[in-house]
Amino acid sequence: NTSTITFNPAPAGYGIKFVRKIDGEEVIVPALVDYVVDLSRGTTLGIQHNGKEVRVQTVEHVMAALYGLQIDNCKVELSESEPPVCDGSSAEYVKVLLKAGLVEQEEQREYFVINEAVRYTNEKNGVDIVALPTDDYRITVMIDYHNPALGSQHTGLFNLEKEFVSEFASARTFCFLSEVEMLYNQGLIKGGNLDSAIVIVDKEFDDKQLKELQEKFNMKDAPVLGETGILNDSALRFKNEPARHKLLDLLGDLSLAGVPLKAQILAARPGHAANIEFAKKIRALYKKTSPLKRFQIDKNSESVLNINDLLKIMPHRYPFLLIDKIIDIDYENKTILGVKNVTMNEQFFTGHFPGKPVMPGVLICEAMAQTGCLLLLQTLDDYTQYHVFFMAIKNAKFRKPVIPGDQLVMDLQMLGKKFNSYMFKGTAYVNSQVVAETEFSAAVIKKEL
Repeated sequence: NTSTITFNPAPAGYGIKFVRKIDGEEVIVPALVDYVVDLSRGTTLGIQHNGKEVRVQTVEHVMAALYGLQIDNCKVELSESEPPVCDGSSAEYVKVLLKAGLVEQEEQREYFVINEAVRYTNEKNGVDIVALPTDDYRITVMIDYHNPALGSQHTGLFNLEKEFVSEFASARTFCFLSEVEMLYNQGLIKGGNLDSAIVIVDKEFDDKQLKELQEKFNMKDAPVLGETGILNDSALRFKNEPARHKLLDLLGDLSLAGVPLKAQILAARPGHAANIEFAKKIRALYKKTSPLKRFQIDKNSESVLNINDLLKIMPHRYPFLLIDKIIDIDYENKTILGVKNVTMNEQFFTGHFPGKPVMPGVLICEAMAQTGCLLLLQTLDDYTQYHVFFMAIKNAKFRKPVIPGDQLVMDLQMLGKKFNSYMFKGTAYVNSQVVAETEFSAAVIKKEL
C-alpha cells in the first residue's frame, strides 16, 4: 500500500503526535520514548486500542526532520503504519515542511538543561553515549562496524539551525550487502530499493545472486558490484554519509525524550537500541525535574518562605544574608529551591570589579550553602538550639559570570548524613542556564547554654 504522511499545525503544548485512522476512529500515538515497542530495524511506536496494538514504524527520520527544524508541536497523520520511505533520509520531509512554512508560537520554548554528565554504556557492543553540559545542542558521532568495507567514520553537528538542512537531513540510510538477504528474509526491507539506501559492498556476489536481488526488489536491471564499494556505483552525497545518517537517527531517537535539549552529545557506535535506552535516561531525568520547572523560575514565583521568614530562621544578616526567598521545599526528596536577586547595591560590587561588576564565585557557593543550611535547619526538631558550620567543599565549578540584574536560582539536595555532618549538592542557575555547581558538607553543632 502507498503510504501518505500529512503534517498538521498544532497548538503550543501539543507536542508531536502521530495519528492513524483505525475503523474510522483517530488513534493517537504520542512521539515519546515511553511508547517505543520495537527496535528491530528502526524505531517503532505503539499504543493499545480496543485490545489491539496500533503501531507507527520507523519514525526516526520524521522525528529528525521535526527536531532539526525546531518544530515542537505537530499533528502527524499517517495513512499506513509506516511513513513514506522516500530516499532513506529526512530530506523530503524537510522539504515539504519548509514549503508549508513554520510559525513561531507565543509561548516560551522550554528546554531541558543537562547540568551533569548522563551516560549509557554497552561494553559488549562497544557503545558509549554521554550528554555533557553546554549552552546549546551539539552532537558528535563515531561509527565503527569492524568491517573494512566501511572502516571508522566521524561527524559532528554544532549548529542545528545552520547545519541540519544542508549537512545532515539528506544523509541516507545504509546497510552492508552481506546483510541484504537476511534483512529481506526477515521482512525488514521488502519495501526498500536502491534509491532508499546505500548498499556497501562487503562481499563478492556472483551473477546468480545479483539476479536474485533483482527479482526480490523488482528492479528493472540486475545490480552490479561496481568499482566504488557501493552497489551500482551509486554516488555518496557526503564522504562520511553513513556517519551523518547515524547522527540523523540519533537526533530523531533522542527527540523522543519529549523536550528540546541543551547538551553536548558524544556517541560512539550509536544504534536504535542504544539511542532509545539513552533517551529513556534523559526523559526520566526530565520527568523528575519538570513538575517544579526547576530551571525556569519566574521572578514573581510565590514564596514558600519570604525574607521575613528567613530572618526568623537564619542567623545571617545584611550584608551577608544571600537568600531573598525560598520557593520550594521537598522534605521527602530533601531538596530546596532558593532565590537571590542580584542588584548593583551589593557591597561586594564596589571592589569586584570597578567598571565590570561580577559576583564572586565564593559568594555564589556561600548562597548555595545558606540555602542548604536552611533545609537542614528545617529538618531539626528545634533549629534554635543549633549552629550549622561549613566543613568542606569540593568539585566547585563556575560556568558563567553572575552580574547585577541577574536572578540566582539555587537548587540544593541533601545527599546524606554521617554522624553530625551532612552532605549537599548544589547547582545555581541564571535564566535556566547553569552558572555554578558544587558539593559541600556542613556540621550541626549544639549551641552552648
